[in-house]
Amino acid sequence: MVEASQKVSRKRILFERLLAFDQEEASAAKGGWIAGVDEAGRGPLAGPVVAAAVILVQPETLAGINDSKKLSARRREELYLKIARSGIVGIGFADERQIDELNIYQATRLAMKKAALNLSHTPTLLLIDGPIRLDLTLEQKGIIRGDQKSASIAAASIVAKVFRDHGMRKLHELYPAYAFHNHKGYGTAEHLRVLRERGPLPIHRRSFAPVREVAEAMLKGGAL
Repeated sequence: MVEASQKVSRKRILFERLLAFDQEEASAAKGGWIAGVDEAGRGPLAGPVVAAAVILVQPETLAGINDSKKLSARRREELYLKIARSGIVGIGFADERQIDELNIYQATRLAMKKAALNLSHTPTLLLIDGPIRLDLTLEQKGIIRGDQKSASIAAASIVAKVFRDHGMRKLHELYPAYAFHNHKGYGTAEHLRVLRERGPLPIHRRSFAPVREVAEAMLKGGAL
């Protein structure tokens, strides 16, 4: 019982620290809505990069929030529902064609811009994970490791991750041999093996080296 109580206490302390960061930023911005912005899917070989913008309207309901990478899949799903019900959420994405045309950094900026524009309320300030600036006239601030410092960015990281994972599971239904439900498009040994055996799909990012090398080898008729 004592150990469980200590875990709850640590989560509460972390949550209060994340909220305090946002409150300081809100004070510096002289009030108004603050939206956290983050992305999921910069590294995979397939699928879109997804961004979320989140305004926390009732943050007191979100105890336990954290950087999405530090949460279990089940906990992310639970918090995703709470954030969607109690916050204001905007989603944006750039697909594999845009990633190949623009490069992954610019495609990420595009997805983040779309997410901010898809908010139903216009924020006074955007807090963005990483040293990134968007092509928007809104006041904005890039925060290095922002998903570990800001409650709203941490919420955006959860929303972006869960939304993208849902999409990759749908792609698994279309292409079951590639097992996207397992690796979500990342370059795992399983994914690379199937990629070499079957070749790239339309949803693969042709500008990423492992995909490009397989596609070129197949065109040349060489062994993979």
